[in-house]
Amino acid sequence: MQKILVVDDERDMRLVLVKYLQKFNYEVLEAGSGKAALEMMESGTPDLILCDFKLGDTDGITLLAKIKSQFPRIPVIFITGYGDIKVAVDVMRLGAYDYVTKPLFPDEILLTIRKALEKKGPTELGSALPGEKKQGPVTILEPYIFGDSPVFNSLLEQIKRVAPTNFSVIIYGETGSGKEAIAQEIHKRSKRKNKPFVAIDCGSLSRELASSELFGHEKGSFTGAILQKTGSFETANGGTIFLDEIANLPYDVQVSLLRVVQERKIRKVGSTKDTDLDVRIIIATNVQLWDGKLKGALKFREDLFHRFNEFSITVPPLRDRKEDISVFSQHFLQVTNADLDKHVKGFTPEVEKIFQNYVWYGNLRELKNVIKRSVLLSDGEMVEVRTLPFEITNFSKLQFEDPQQSAGIAFEENSIGPVYSHELSLKGAGIDAEYELILSTLKKVKFNKTKAAKLLQIDRKTLYNKLDQYQLLNEK
Repeated sequence: MQKILVVDDERDMRLVLVKYLQKFNYEVLEAGSGKAALEMMESGTPDLILCDFKLGDTDGITLLAKIKSQFPRIPVIFITGYGDIKVAVDVMRLGAYDYVTKPLFPDEILLTIRKALEKKGPTELGSALPGEKKQGPVTILEPYIFGDSPVFNSLLEQIKRVAPTNFSVIIYGETGSGKEAIAQEIHKRSKRKNKPFVAIDCGSLSRELASSELFGHEKGSFTGAILQKTGSFETANGGTIFLDEIANLPYDVQVSLLRVVQERKIRKVGSTKDTDLDVRIIIATNVQLWDGKLKGALKFREDLFHRFNEFSITVPPLRDRKEDISVFSQHFLQVTNADLDKHVKGFTPEVEKIFQNYVWYGNLRELKNVIKRSVLLSDGEMVEVRTLPFEITNFSKLQFEDPQQSAGIAFEENSIGPVYSHELSLKGAGIDAEYELILSTLKKVKFNKTKAAKLLQIDRKTLYNKLDQYQLLNEK
C-alpha cells in the first residue's frame, strides 16, 4: 500500500484529505507542522508528500529544501492559494512535483497524486516498481519485451554485444520509447546483474541539489543538510547507474561528472576525501548531445560527451516500426489484465486498424496508457473502439491543415469524447476550435497541465473543467 504524508496546520483540512485519500486505498499519515513532518519522515519515508504551502512554523521553500536534501526522490505536491501561484511555480523549479490551488477539487488532487506516483521510480536500493520482484537487497528486473521488426532485431543484437562489456552507453530515443527499459536490459545481461541498478531523471534535478543527489553530502555542508547523505553514484557502486535526460544536467554539475567519469572517484559535497567508484554509466537523451556544427548552441560539454560515447544505441519511434504495435499491444493487455483482474482477450479489427494508423506521439508509454484505459472501460472480451480516447479514434479527422475544414464534423457515435452534429453553426465551430486548441497545446507540452494552462492564459481550474467537458481529463 502506497503511503502519503499530508502536512497542513489546519486540523479540519487534514481530516478531509486523510478520509478522502483512504477511500482509494492509500495509507495516509498526517502532520500539523513542518517540524512534525520531518520528524515523522526520519522513522519512515512516505511515497508522496501533500503539503500546504503556508504552515505555522515554515513555508514551502524552506520545507522543500529540507525534504529534498534528505529524500530527493519523494515527490512533493503543494496546496496553495491563487495569490501564491508565482511562488509555487518557483518552488517547482526547486524540485516540487506540482501544485494544486484552493478551492480544492478532489478529482484534481487524486489525478495529480496518481501521476506523481506513476512517475516516481525506485527510491533506494532494494525498492521495486510495481511488477518487479525483490530478492534480498537487489531488484530483479522484469524481462524487456522486444518487437518483431527488423530494426528491433538489430537493436537486440546491439544490446547482446555491449551488455557483457563495461562500455559507457548513450541511448537516443524519443520520450516514451523505452530508453530506461533498454538500460535495464543491458544491466540484466551484464556481469553486474546482481548488483544495484539506479535510475536518475536528470530533468528533475535542480541546480542546487544535483550534486548532493548524485554524489552525496556531509552533515552540515549546507543549509538543511541535517544528516549525511549517500549519493546515487555510491548507491550504484558495483552496478549500473542510468542518467536519463542527461542534456538537462546543469553545466557546472557536468564539470564534476567529468572528473567522476575520468578518475572513477567521487567526493561528497562538503567532504575532503575521495571514494573509489566501480560503476557502469548508461545515459539517455531525446536530443543530440553534441555536434561540431552546433558547438556553442548546445551547453553539453564536448569532452564529457566523448567520455560517454563509447557505444550508442538509437531506439526508433513506434511510428517507424508498425510491425511492433501488435506485439506491444498484446503485452500491455496481459499486464493490464493482471493489474485490474480483468479477462479481456484481444482487440477488435477496427481497434487494430486504428492502432496501425495512429502516429503514437508518446510512443510505448502512450500505447500502454491507452490500453490501460481501454481495458478498464471494457465490459466484454474484446477492446472496442468506444473505449479509445477521442483524439485517437478521430485522429485522421483532426489532421486538416485548414481549421475551417474541421468545423461541423459529425463524429462517430461509438467514440469516446464529445459528439458534434452542429454542422456549420458559429457556436459549433467555436467549440471545435476550442477543443483543437486545447488538444494541440497539451501535445505541445507533452500533456503537462500546468504548462498548458499557462500557454492558454487560463487558470488550472478552468483548464480541468474544459478537460472534463471534452473527456480528456484522464489523458497522460
